[in-house]
Amino acid sequence: MTSDDAQWIADVRVVAVQMRDFRTYARAEAGIGPGLTVVHGPNGAGKSNLLEALYYGCTGRSPRTRNDRELVRFGAAAARVVVSLRDEAEAHELSVGFGTTPDQAQPVKRMTADGAQVERLLDVEIRPLISVFLPDRLELVKGPPALRRAHLDQVVAGIWPGRADTRREYSRVLAQRNALLARIRSARASQSTLATWDRELAARALQLRAHREEAVALLAEPFAARAQQLGCTGDVTLAYRPRSRAADEDEFIAELRERLPGDLERGFTGHGPHRDELAIVRAARELRVYGSQGEQRLALLALLLAERAVLATARHRTPLMLLDDVMSELDGERRELLAHELRSSGQSVIATTDLSHVPGATDAAVTRLRVSPGAVLQEAMAA
Repeated sequence: MTSDDAQWIADVRVVAVQMRDFRTYARAEAGIGPGLTVVHGPNGAGKSNLLEALYYGCTGRSPRTRNDRELVRFGAAAARVVVSLRDEAEAHELSVGFGTTPDQAQPVKRMTADGAQVERLLDVEIRPLISVFLPDRLELVKGPPALRRAHLDQVVAGIWPGRADTRREYSRVLAQRNALLARIRSARASQSTLATWDRELAARALQLRAHREEAVALLAEPFAARAQQLGCTGDVTLAYRPRSRAADEDEFIAELRERLPGDLERGFTGHGPHRDELAIVRAARELRVYGSQGEQRLALLALLLAERAVLATARHRTPLMLLDDVMSELDGERRELLAHELRSSGQSVIATTDLSHVPGATDAAVTRLRVSPGAVLQEAMAA
């Protein structure tokens, strides 16, 4: 086993999620099927909150907000989500709680894996891989490049867990160089002291760039194929656009030195993979600028499906996929294609206002949950 595969374990699936004082739910529990689970109910009933709870319980963070206070039900002191899991051998449990207690006036977050407290759920080996499509995530396509860089780095860490530290190490060295630039700018340090940090930054920058390029190369073909299947017009492709063209550390250092006057004027480093772009392109034009919102939604879905396929191959684990309000944007043929792909492997949870929008939703192999405000009814549970 290589260091990149160090955290590989047998496939893990989500069995159930319990919510207490989470968003609109006082107390609720939902069973998740081994394949496709369809969550249906009227607008505002809590379908998105259920998907958010699944993501929160598996990752320790929300895909919709950075403020955990928003997750606590109005009038409650704390929210808690428990996700029940099962691998090939035994049952597991992840839990995330946030809020105040009688002994703690300030809100705190507490995460556990099989009862043991952990700092980060993302580092827990039994945690299932997970991907989420929400209307809010459209910013991943049309928002600033920093969002796409961060997402790409998460994909790299998902494919090769041993590479998760690459971005953190780069960010650490970048912060040190930026601090030194500030000192040089205020005449509290000499430019000669930059050489060490330039060399450190060059090594990590080239490594980070290489990891990203390798991930994009794996994603390119499945992304293009799924974009076409979903109805994106023209040839839609992924393009990784690094700022640096350096072939080795010395060339990268030369690029830094060439830009040093500008860095000193600004007070921070303006060159490196922290300024790179992951672009979704059609006919040499970026979809984030020249695509309609409908096309951007399809491109986002194609990207997430491509990532799911790549992760399934690389890790032998198909990510749990959460999809909110996706079928309403697709015609009948595309709905059939999407439903077929989701049912072909792994677990998926789709939220919809109209059950008829999900092909095969009433089949025996599909788990169905009906959501009403604050409650979840288990209509059908697949074996």
